Amino acid sequence: MVDNIPDLRRLRQFVEIGEAGSLTAAAAALHVSQQALSSSMQQLEKELNASLFRREGRRLILTSAGELLLAEGKTLLAAAHTVAERVTQTAGAAAEVFVVGHTPALSGSEVYTRVEPAICAFPETSFTFRQLYPDQLADAVLEGAVHLGLRRAVVPTNQLATAIVGYDRVRLAVPREHRLADRPAVGIDELAEERIALWAPPGTSYYSDFLMAACRRAGFEPDYVVSRVQGSATVAAPLTTGAIAFVTTAAGPAMSGRVVVTELEPPLLVGVQAMWQRHTSSAVRDVLLSQA
Repeated sequence: MVDNIPDLRRLRQFVEIGEAGSLTAAAAALHVSQQALSSSMQQLEKELNASLFRREGRRLILTSAGELLLAEGKTLLAAAHTVAERVTQTAGAAAEVFVVGHTPALSGSEVYTRVEPAICAFPETSFTFRQLYPDQLADAVLEGAVHLGLRRAVVPTNQLATAIVGYDRVRLAVPREHRLADRPAVGIDELAEERIALWAPPGTSYYSDFLMAACRRAGFEPDYVVSRVQGSATVAAPLTTGAIAFVTTAAGPAMSGRVVVTELEPPLLVGVQAMWQRHTSSAVRDVLLSQA
């Protein structure tokens, strides 16, 4: 059994110093004296039997152990806050609200389908869906504002717990008047001369990177345009861009017949990744993950 567990108050102080890079700035933000803060950090280093800082002029630079503690400490503090909040709600007999965040690449109906087993299993729990951009979603999950995040593609992270909860088939959405609209299936190599609509530029979205990589594997460098209408259903992109969009919508007419969704060949599957706070438990989340 490890007995050198850091005090959460000192851990919060350490995170403030680590992010500010200055004892003076951290002391001001925490409304404590520099002497008290310095003494607290000495005690923390003693508890962990590790040197966390080194001085370079007036700045405090994190050691390798300090960098590890900063990353893990933020995660642990967020989990502690979530646990305390849930205990308070339970003690007050407050109804549980489970917040599911998702990126624009997943429609509200797709999210509902994934969450429905938990909605049925917990009739007393309220569920809220929130659409967030990828960077906002990860931060919201880490902070505990979102209990489960869902996003397209598989994104590496060491701050959150993750799991693949399913795969969806990628299809093509084209304007009704487009030359490919009457085709039951289109080869991805046939998109070499077409413009492709994305929701975010490559390099800023793992899903965009995933789609661009699929085009490159087919032997061409894709010509793309970023949709100027953000947050709407991906199947609507052809209406505002005139371009072809990769979607996970079922094949057939969409957007009142103004868009046609056709199959993509060879089949392309994209994963749905779930994210949640490490060091926390949730019966609702367990049901959702058990469906994967």
